[in-house]
Amino acid sequence: MKKAIANIYESLVLKQPVATLIVTLLAVSFFAWHIPEFRLDASGDSLVLENDADLYYYRQITERYGSGALLLLAYTAENDLFAPETLADLKELRDQLRRIEGVESVTTILDVPLIYTTGTSLSEVADADNLLTLEKSEVDKETVVRELRENPLYKGRLLSDDGRTTSLLINLPVDREYRDLLNRRYKLRDKEAKGELTGRQARELEEVSRAYREKLTEIQQEDTRIVEEIRAVVDRHRQEAELYLGGVAMIVADMIGFIEKDLLIFGAGVFILLIVTLTVIFRRARWVILSLLCCGAAVVTMIGMLGLMDWRVTVISSNFISLTLILTMALTIHLIERYLEIHARNPEKSQRQLVQETVKTIATPCFYTALTTAVAFSSLVVSEIRPVIDFGLMMAFGLVVSFLLAFILFPASVCLLKKTDSGAVEDFSHPFTMVFADFTERYGKLIIVLTLIIAAVSGIGITRLTVDNRFIDYFKEDTEIYQGMSLIDRKLGGTTPLDLIIDFERGAPEGGAEEDFFEEDGGGDEQSRWYADNYTMEQFDKIHDFLDSQAKTGQVLSLATLGKIATRLNDGVPLANFELAILYKNLPPEIREMVVEPYVAEDPTQARFAARIIESHRQGSRGDLLVRIEDFLTTKMGLDREQFQFTNMYILYNNMLNSLFRSQIATIGMVFLGIGLMFLILFRSLYLALIGIIPNIMPVTVVLGTMGWLNIPLDMMTITIASITIGISVDDTIHYIHRFQKEFPADRNYLATMKRCHRSIGRAILYTTITITIGFSILVLSNFIPTIYFGIFTGFAMLVAFIADLTLLPRLLILFKPLGREA
Repeated sequence: MKKAIANIYESLVLKQPVATLIVTLLAVSFFAWHIPEFRLDASGDSLVLENDADLYYYRQITERYGSGALLLLAYTAENDLFAPETLADLKELRDQLRRIEGVESVTTILDVPLIYTTGTSLSEVADADNLLTLEKSEVDKETVVRELRENPLYKGRLLSDDGRTTSLLINLPVDREYRDLLNRRYKLRDKEAKGELTGRQARELEEVSRAYREKLTEIQQEDTRIVEEIRAVVDRHRQEAELYLGGVAMIVADMIGFIEKDLLIFGAGVFILLIVTLTVIFRRARWVILSLLCCGAAVVTMIGMLGLMDWRVTVISSNFISLTLILTMALTIHLIERYLEIHARNPEKSQRQLVQETVKTIATPCFYTALTTAVAFSSLVVSEIRPVIDFGLMMAFGLVVSFLLAFILFPASVCLLKKTDSGAVEDFSHPFTMVFADFTERYGKLIIVLTLIIAAVSGIGITRLTVDNRFIDYFKEDTEIYQGMSLIDRKLGGTTPLDLIIDFERGAPEGGAEEDFFEEDGGGDEQSRWYADNYTMEQFDKIHDFLDSQAKTGQVLSLATLGKIATRLNDGVPLANFELAILYKNLPPEIREMVVEPYVAEDPTQARFAARIIESHRQGSRGDLLVRIEDFLTTKMGLDREQFQFTNMYILYNNMLNSLFRSQIATIGMVFLGIGLMFLILFRSLYLALIGIIPNIMPVTVVLGTMGWLNIPLDMMTITIASITIGISVDDTIHYIHRFQKEFPADRNYLATMKRCHRSIGRAILYTTITITIGFSILVLSNFIPTIYFGIFTGFAMLVAFIADLTLLPRLLILFKPLGREA
């Protein structure tokens, strides 16, 4: 079969190069036509696990209690926040924001009712129109500040402790169609995962997914427009105050901007660096142009393919263009170097014969290197994180495209070029790689000892790895995302939302007053409000106060907030049951929507406690806070564990972080299994396969160990380093061992064979390592910190792999003699 494929390849590519190039370029043009359909995605799905049960629960809770999109604008006055000119600027800013199409409402310190400090009675609260506000009445500064600091509804939300920073709460409307599509897609995906999807439902899933993606694009474009218009308004007020915008819509808009910038900078940067590198290495325009032709065709094809399939790029996969360029370039370097070597040894052969010999000798190792790298990327499908899964599959497809185009465009083009003497004058006698051959020959034992020491030190470093990182640390400190989140986190009640949901229908204790806490009352309308009794409100109050007392929690809101306000207005005396019932019945709709409906449900009888976590508070891990709350609810409040559940982004993000260790172990295990099978098939020797795997353990061990010693936690991006490092570094191992097998029969001398391999394939390994390392270094220009770490550590891993392949690998071959005895 191998011979038949070779004959077909020779007939189509080598004997008809012009036709081959025309057909190939037409195919590339077809994909180029679909480039305008290429889309980006920075939605919240990029921060959560695929098919996470907690995600579905969170969406149910969001539907039940309502949660529209919210943007928060932090306003730090240059002078006194309550000075007339500052308040006038704040009012003008609010009014301009309200006029933006798509903004539902804007709440500021000018609008909120002042009920703690203005002598408002409990009966007057029911009449919202008569409540005093800073804008409606001449209230002195001290009264307003005291209200904003003491009223639990505003405390930590509208005014910072230093009194200089306030927030404008910008509400965006809820898109019901988007929510419906999201829920339908999740339910159908859940059935698909369980193997319960019918044919009709499969078609429905396809239609719903397409409609969801279209709707997501529409929402992202609309949110981006709103954010841009808000920023245009904000820019007109920067003379009076320091302003930072925060919120999911802003983060999504900025991350899409980051992705677009990264795609442009990575692609252009790698392209320019590769031109320089190839020019320095080969010093011939034809090799530079041919390499760039292969790389450009691969990138264009991949972008068009992703557009055609509506396969969206996230911040995780934003470096796919640079990776495609790097990996395609590595293939062309091996082709060029092999061609030059054959030309130098056989200057009398014709151009087609040289190309034919080049392809014949290099195709097998290149095929297996592309296959093993594709296996490495494919191993990311076990990570459970959708953007990581997509990144792995994208690059696996990209490697197939790169291999096919490199072995079609390069040979066909070279066949059409005039043969020159450039290959015949190449010096293969003593390249730089012979330094490593000499070192291996002289210090064989030292190499083994150093390897064991480095492995041990790295192993200890690996035990220090953690996954406890903050979302804010994903961005550079000069970005608005970082600055805004940092300010809001420190001064305005925290950033990451955490909800505690208590379901009072389950595990109800029997008898006494406690039974009223868990069961609905019968009777009239006011009696149907199960939470309208004194004992229930006491329980709410205890839970609320405990959450509020935690160092990591900022603002906490619940029905207890209304209870505290009512008690304060009732001269510090908690309301009796009938008073609570009357209060809830007579609350105006706008107040009920603000302080009741977001925190209790009638069916099921359920309460919600909404907290915001201060991410800048570093004491203890994420899990520690949840354990403390759980212990309080079970031991102090007497609740069963089944009665309450945590949700919102704090939990979803925490689940994603906790999956990173599992993902890291699973991906490494899968990639080594795949590589081991490839080695067995290629080398047909278990002994040789095991020797080949050992040098590839070193880059992963060293990189993960270094991260552990430097206290750099694993994140969505860095968990991909290990499998990708193995997949790329194993390419050099395959080329070296394959060449070693070919050279060894000449004299059956391991040392002499090592030197010949270092002179020939060692050069190609050196050039590809330089190219890959320089290519990955471009990623440090990203605004996304995980991408920067990815570029640094993957480039570092390539250097470690290069050293291991030219020292440890040949030393193991000489030591264990897997190809038999020497002559």
